[in-house]
Amino acid sequence: MAKSGSNIVAQTNQLIRDIRSGVFQPVYVLMGDESYYPDLICEEILANAVDESARDFDQFVFYGSDSDADTVITAARGYSMFGGRVLVVLKEAQLMKDLDNLSLYCANPLDSTVLVVYLHGASLDKRKSFYKAAQKAGVIVESPAVRDYEIAQWINDYYNSLGLSISPDAAQLLGESVGTNLAKIASETEKMRKNLPEGENRITVEDIEKNIGVSRQFSIFELTKELSYKNAAKAVKIATYIGSAAKFAMPMAVSALFTHFYRILKYESLLMKSSYPDPGEKATVLGVNPYFFREYDTAVRNYPLNKTMAVISLLNDYDYKGKGGDVGPDTTAADILIELVIKILNI
Repeated sequence: MAKSGSNIVAQTNQLIRDIRSGVFQPVYVLMGDESYYPDLICEEILANAVDESARDFDQFVFYGSDSDADTVITAARGYSMFGGRVLVVLKEAQLMKDLDNLSLYCANPLDSTVLVVYLHGASLDKRKSFYKAAQKAGVIVESPAVRDYEIAQWINDYYNSLGLSISPDAAQLLGESVGTNLAKIASETEKMRKNLPEGENRITVEDIEKNIGVSRQFSIFELTKELSYKNAAKAVKIATYIGSAAKFAMPMAVSALFTHFYRILKYESLLMKSSYPDPGEKATVLGVNPYFFREYDTAVRNYPLNKTMAVISLLNDYDYKGKGGDVGPDTTAADILIELVIKILNI
């Protein structure tokens, strides 16, 4: 049965527990925009479905770009040379032209075979016969992308699952520096854990700065904060530093600024309904840890509704400029960002 994005963590954890206990589904379809959870499940199946001594005979890995449904079905209908389990994994399945024909196998799968169909960064058409047949025969894991405004909460939950805690500003900085690539967040976290003092389980901004090589002082996270408080000198200084960085990309900066001011806009909408909203509702609307409420309380005073809308309109203009529109040949990305920040401060 397919699960919604809100249940992906629970579904993944349950499947991994089952797999490690030797309980397998006949068919797994792993799909979705975010590959982190499908990767975890696929790796667990590869590690546990077939004994290491039998893998040369009973384990088959195909790729959609150079396979067809008949080849995969033939392997799936085979029997183990040692009386055990057969594992058939189809990776990059979205590239296989006749993928829907795997519905023929799903109509009558073998109990002794585990078929894994992994669509990397893609999903099945739910109207097609393979999706419907796989849903009846086994399990479908659909992993949606984590949105920018969700990443800090994801990091917090992920660290809790590891027996760690992370300060809100550290989670925000990590999310900003790494983005929404969950596998990269996990990788960077693992490297950081190796450098933590024994017994230390609280991650701070200093840990992120030291181990991941980012600076809170000169980050988009800090820029949005200074804009919220209308600290002009600091905001321009940060924009100058950020814009001059070798890897700076104006569209990413505009996206982060839009997310910030859109939160302010949503908060203003909430305040129109109630001057003293419930903290839980406030956290839901803003999508941030309560640690940041004070900043947003200041931001709505500095940017009332008409000014917030003006900033969002301005961001749309500068998104176009950041992609090369209506700028001179000698205009740098830093020039564009600094100009944008100054205009925001003067709205």
